[in-house]
Amino acid sequence: MPLDPTLFVGYLVVAAIIVVSPGPDTMLILRYTLAGGRRVGFATLSGVQLGILGHITAAVLGLSVLILSVPIAFKAVAIAGAAYLAFIGVQALRAGTLRISPEAQAQALEVGRARAVRDAIITNLFNPKVIMLFVALMPNFVAPQRASVPLQLVLLGVTLIVINVAWQTGLVLAAARLRQWLTRLSVQRVIAIISGIVFIGFAVMLLIEHVVQSHDTVVVSP
Repeated sequence: MPLDPTLFVGYLVVAAIIVVSPGPDTMLILRYTLAGGRRVGFATLSGVQLGILGHITAAVLGLSVLILSVPIAFKAVAIAGAAYLAFIGVQALRAGTLRISPEAQAQALEVGRARAVRDAIITNLFNPKVIMLFVALMPNFVAPQRASVPLQLVLLGVTLIVINVAWQTGLVLAAARLRQWLTRLSVQRVIAIISGIVFIGFAVMLLIEHVVQSHDTVVVSP
């Protein structure tokens, strides 16, 4: 086995805690499933996993370490991620507060699968917390003497995707069922407004934590 069994068990526990902790990915899946139904929810879920695949590739190629070790690059990623979260939030607020005909309002609140995949990929790729997960946390569960480090990073990343899919599938199914009682236009407007505020809140938190309060140097675990 390429991975150390003891370290792997510890990683499973840590990864599960990280996955179930609320964040932008979870909020995006809930928001888009409630707005567009099960298919849109699974499209969002797929976009999140594609984003994680991007992080796996970056970690194996050493790009994640480079970004995390260069403060200005890391801040640029954080700013881009915050800007996109704010963009999604403003879109949701606008859709929920437009004073137009019910038909036009319903169309504004609708979310398509292509948009769901795009937003999920970008939100995940530009989340500095995910970059830190691959660079500062995962190496602690790698045993260089057992197999190549890139191979172990890939296996740990794929494990994260499996845990993610299991948890987020439950979120999609639960939100899709809940949506049956939330199809009224007035309710969808409230959901859009609340989710918009939450996304903007995530954006502000991202800026404060990784831009305003960040130090000039970033320590990367070996």
